[in-house]
Amino acid sequence: MASYNPVNEAVIAELKKIVGEKYVWTTPEKMEPYSHDEVTDPKYVKMPEAVVLPANAAEIAEIIKLANRERIPVVPRGAGTGLASAAVPFKGGIVLSLERMNKILEIDTINMFMVVEPGVTTEAVQKAANAAGYLYAGDPCSGDSSFIGGNVATNAGGNKAVKYGTTRRQIYGLEIVTPEGEIVTLGGKCMKDSTGYSLVNLIIGSEGTLGVITKIYLKLMPLPKEQIDLLAVFPDLTTAIGVVPKIMAAGITPTCVEFMDNETIKCCEEFLREKQPHSDNGYYIIIKLEGENEEQLEEQAATIDELCSENGAMAVLVADPAKIWKARKAFAEADRARSLVFSMEDIVVPMSEIPKAVEQIAAIGRKHGVTMHCAGHAADGNIHVNILKDKMSDEEWNRVLPAVQEELYTLVYSLGGKLSGEHGIGYKRVKLLERFASPVEIKMMKAIKQALDPNLILNPGKVIDI
Repeated sequence: MASYNPVNEAVIAELKKIVGEKYVWTTPEKMEPYSHDEVTDPKYVKMPEAVVLPANAAEIAEIIKLANRERIPVVPRGAGTGLASAAVPFKGGIVLSLERMNKILEIDTINMFMVVEPGVTTEAVQKAANAAGYLYAGDPCSGDSSFIGGNVATNAGGNKAVKYGTTRRQIYGLEIVTPEGEIVTLGGKCMKDSTGYSLVNLIIGSEGTLGVITKIYLKLMPLPKEQIDLLAVFPDLTTAIGVVPKIMAAGITPTCVEFMDNETIKCCEEFLREKQPHSDNGYYIIIKLEGENEEQLEEQAATIDELCSENGAMAVLVADPAKIWKARKAFAEADRARSLVFSMEDIVVPMSEIPKAVEQIAAIGRKHGVTMHCAGHAADGNIHVNILKDKMSDEEWNRVLPAVQEELYTLVYSLGGKLSGEHGIGYKRVKLLERFASPVEIKMMKAIKQALDPNLILNPGKVIDI
C-alpha cells in the first residue's frame, strides 16, 4: 500500500503560484461540497486537504508533478454527480476540480465533431449541438448538471444507449494529463484508428485513475427530424420486461426503452406532485422513437402497440414527453427524498435475462424485508436497483445491506452480468469488484495502474486498491 504525505503550507504556497491564490481553497466551508458526491451515506464522506481549480492542462500538469514529488494524492472531480464516490478524497490530498475548464472550443460542421473542455455540462453540449443542427447522442439522466468530463471518466450510459451506445461510442479523441504530469492527445477526429493500443478507450471509464481529461473530441450526428414517445402500461414488472426482447426482435431500433416498477412510479409521483397514468397498479415501459419522417414512426408505433397489447399491456399511450421523462429522470431524487440514505446498485445483465433478474431481485427484497425500487434501461439490460434504508437503524442497515448485495451480485454474475452498467466502481464497489471479478481481470487492471501511475497518486483507492 502506498503511503502519502499531508498537504502542508509549502505545498499550498506552490499550488497558489501555479493557479493563483483565488483558486486554492482550504477552509472547511469552501471544501465541504467537495467531500462527497451524490451518495448520501455518511461513510462515503471525506474532507479534502485542499481544493484546487486549474484553468488549463499546463496548470494541471504542474500540479501533478508537484503531487508526485511530494507523494500527495490528487482526485480529479467534475460536477460531483457521481453515484460511486469516485471523486471523494478518501486518502486525503488535493481535489482537482475542473469546473473552470468549461469552454466549447470548436464545432466542426464538416467533420461533425465538437471539441470541448471537461467542465462543460452535458446539457450545454446537447444544446450547442442542436443549435448547429446536430445531435450529441450521450444522454445520462443527470445531463442537466453532470460535466461531460465526468461522463467520459465513468463511460456514462443513459437513456439513449440502446440506439447510440454509451459515452465510449461518442468519443474519438482525448487530451489528458498523465499520472506523471505529461500532456498528450490520444486519437482525434479520425473515424478509424488501428494505430497501436486503443488508449482512448483505456482512459474512458477509468474514473480519473489513469489520467486527467482536459479536452474531448465528441462525435456529432444528424439531428432526427421526428420523434414520438410511447408509454406501455403492464400489470406486473415481469410481463412489462418480457415484451422488450420482442420489440427489439421486430426490426425496430428504439432510441430509448426504459422501465419503472410500480413503487418507483408512486414514489416519483409523490415527489413531483404530478399524477402519472395508471399509477395505482401499473408498471411502465417508456419508448422513444426517432426517425426521418412521421409515417415511418407511426408504422413503428403501431407495431409496438400491437406487440405490447398481445403480451399483456393494459394500455399503450402516446406520452407527453416532458411529463414522462421528468418522472423517469426523478427516480434517484424521489428515493432520496423518501430515504436520505439508500444504495443505488447499477447492475447489467444480458437483455434476455432481465425478466429473471427482476423476478429474483424482488424475491431478495422480500427475503430481507427491505424496500427495493427498480427502474432503468430495459433494452440494454441495465437495471438500477435502489435499496432504501427507510427507518432502519444504522446497525441494522450495515448488517442487511451487505447480505442483500451478496445475493444480488451472485445472481447477476450467474446470469452473465456485471457489477455496473454505467455508474462505475469508484470507491463504493472496490471490494465488490474484488469479490466478483475474475482474478485475472484484477491482475491486469493493477498492472496497468502501476505502469501508468508508479507513485499511485492519481485517485488512489478507486476501481482497484493497490
